[in-house]
Amino acid sequence: MSNDTYKLWDEQRGKIRTRIGGWKIGEGVTTHGYSLLDELVGKASYFEVLILSITGKMPERRLAKWAEAVYSCMSFPDPRIWCNQIGTLAGTMRSSPISGITAGIHASDSRMYGTGTLPASHGFLSLAMQQHRDGIDVKKIVDGQCRRPGSQPVIPGYGRPLATGDERVLVMNDVTEKLGFEWGTCMRLAREIDQHMLKEYGESMNFATFIVAFLRDQQWSKKQICRSTWGLVTAGVAACYSEAYDKPAETFLPLRCEDVEYRGVVSRPVPDKE
Repeated sequence: MSNDTYKLWDEQRGKIRTRIGGWKIGEGVTTHGYSLLDELVGKASYFEVLILSITGKMPERRLAKWAEAVYSCMSFPDPRIWCNQIGTLAGTMRSSPISGITAGIHASDSRMYGTGTLPASHGFLSLAMQQHRDGIDVKKIVDGQCRRPGSQPVIPGYGRPLATGDERVLVMNDVTEKLGFEWGTCMRLAREIDQHMLKEYGESMNFATFIVAFLRDQQWSKKQICRSTWGLVTAGVAACYSEAYDKPAETFLPLRCEDVEYRGVVSRPVPDKE
């Protein structure tokens, strides 16, 4: 451990420093220069407060509405979906709402689906944007993602497990335009890649790339995007948890012993104890 590290720790020892704000007991609460109770509660939406808390800036109301629509798009109340299944299991086992629903949210932090896919989508779009600025066309950008010549490219944010196409992108296209947003540089490139992938490989832009491309055009960083989308699946998980909890306990996919196919070591006699 370096001396600089020890020095940094010593400077923080016994002190809590924050630029966000805080609670002055008996007086009020401030967050990024706003009085929470006097200026925000009842006047700003929850998503305005959420984005303010994460980015430090009060967003346009239409951007907060856009973010809320994205959350709504992810509110699938289907217990077959991975994260919802965790919530359903928690409900059938009578876990508390906090432990059950947050466990489901945590299960969405995956590189295969859910909010865990956003960093990879951001990484690809960042690379594609740089290549595009360098004069590389969309075909070469896509070909650069092939693991070997002639193979199908594997691109984060293009394609989807179990389904072809992404109906959420179509819905959010409409929402975005109705809110008066113009398509920025990153989204235009993402759409060009989408058209090429659809024509050549039958794969299209998924919701992760749509979210990242739009928010990049709003000048959001990767950290801000990931921090603002942490709970996208909350409503779907909560729905499945609640339904399972309200049914008789332990009735979600119960198994009999004969339902389990054992493929291990065959039965063998246990030697007598000497």
